[in-house]
Amino acid sequence: MALNVMAGPGDDAVRGPTLERLLSVMGAGALELCVAPGGLAAVVEGVTVLDPLEPGRSRGQLLLAVGVDPQSAAALDVVGEAAREGAAAVVFGQGRSGRPTDALRTAAEAAGTALLFRTAWLGWTELVGALRAGLVLAGVPADPAASAVPLGDLNGLADAVAVLVGGAVTIEDLESRVLAYSSTKEDVDELRRLTILGRRVPEWRVAAMREAGFFRALWGSGDVIHRPAHGENPERLVVAVRAGGEVLGSIWVAAAGSDLPPHASDTLRSAARVAAGHLLHHRSHRTDARLTEDAARALLDGRGSASVLTERTGIPAHGHCAVLAVRPGASRSSRASRKEESPKGDLGAGETAGRLCALLAVCCGAYDVTPVVLPVDRGALILLGGLHKDPRRAEEQVSQLGTSLVRQVADTFGPDARIGLGTVVDTLTGLPASRRSADLALRALLSPGEQRAVASASEVAETIALNEMLDTLTGAAQSAGPGPGTALDTPVARLVAYDAGHGGGSMVETLRAYLDHFGHVPDTARALGVHANSLRHRISRLTEVSGLDLRSPDARLLAQLQLRLLERGADRKQ
Repeated sequence: MALNVMAGPGDDAVRGPTLERLLSVMGAGALELCVAPGGLAAVVEGVTVLDPLEPGRSRGQLLLAVGVDPQSAAALDVVGEAAREGAAAVVFGQGRSGRPTDALRTAAEAAGTALLFRTAWLGWTELVGALRAGLVLAGVPADPAASAVPLGDLNGLADAVAVLVGGAVTIEDLESRVLAYSSTKEDVDELRRLTILGRRVPEWRVAAMREAGFFRALWGSGDVIHRPAHGENPERLVVAVRAGGEVLGSIWVAAAGSDLPPHASDTLRSAARVAAGHLLHHRSHRTDARLTEDAARALLDGRGSASVLTERTGIPAHGHCAVLAVRPGASRSSRASRKEESPKGDLGAGETAGRLCALLAVCCGAYDVTPVVLPVDRGALILLGGLHKDPRRAEEQVSQLGTSLVRQVADTFGPDARIGLGTVVDTLTGLPASRRSADLALRALLSPGEQRAVASASEVAETIALNEMLDTLTGAAQSAGPGPGTALDTPVARLVAYDAGHGGGSMVETLRAYLDHFGHVPDTARALGVHANSLRHRISRLTEVSGLDLRSPDARLLAQLQLRLLERGADRKQ
């Protein structure tokens, strides 16, 4: 029984894959689609790097505009020339701003040329390799012999290969992690048992093979490598899995109960060709979800296309939609302490993000909306489409959903969960504005002393305005640089110096509490936990040390602002 993935002369694959097929096979994480005026049915015949000295070689090619800033006038010329030469699409890097200009988008639409962007975390060299692999797999149909195994079913593939070669199979990635293994009733050797239990080859074994140069030989060889039996370890066959010159992983076969048959090597070579499609599919197993996520993220960042998101999600381009900004529970201090205690702080953050997004997606599914959940730093964004046609009803939907979600998130992650509600907009192109209002509302909810867990920007407008003013003041102070203007001899500055010189005194804390309680002595005394007479003595001493005139509105306003700036500086240090 042979395994073969070569296309016959009459196959459509000879003409090359379509742009849509290529993007689907590669998955997200490599390219972001900006506009495709002519659709995604264009045939991609190859990949070429832009070379101004050799024009006229772009027909049917995915043209990589390496070194061309998408915000420059040269980018417009590249798009126009690509259209005249019949290029399948043009790919730009992120550029300085990370966003395409309106002029570039307009030029691409006028020329009818698909416009794509390389993701920021993928270099040009890596992109070329990924595209080479993607083109091979996007244009190669499944062989009937392998069609019984659904694409991406690596365990099914491992079982099929095990039957064909008569041994125990593991499929591994480039880091020797086990992606799949065959089920066998035969006794397995200790190394295979440890590999399967640990879901990766033991570190000591990897180190030994690396030192012996085995991986260098494996990745450099295009053939099956035989490893004879040694001690308790039975004989093994291993082959690298490639697609378009890119190494994707490896297939290992271990003798189980009897020697491997003579045809095992030939069968394993054929199996490696079939496995290429499965491994690339596995690497982007969340292709549709990731493409949707990338389309939504690009749109929220002002770089994407509403039509692409509509195509991916079914959310109408014209209809009420909004964005929610979510921050899970656990206070900043508790998060920091847990991170210090755990040597895997980053992994924990990744697991938290995954759990949060999964929870939000499930909870949103109970409502009559179309959600797209995006992980972001320390939280998530929820893009909500399909809201009620009536604006007021749509706002009620957003508010009710936010209230419900914050309870769910708080129950799972801690009581400090917060959700900022973005404004309801009537088109997908308005979502960047909704996202900004959601972010501003969330930031206001995270301010010291704020008790609400859910709010829209209009409900916390005063805090948002104060934050923006403090941002301006902080920015002005930082841009001014060191100098006499950055450390003015104000009453608050004198109190800070006094506290520092008296072993961490409480003058600043007293003034902050006094102003926060509008100068009401009983309330301030309760907040500080001191007697009212003790507080009056402190206030008297405070004004004596600082020279602060508490009867002056201007002096009180300045003191409040400087105290806020002090809080912000302390937050940055934590």
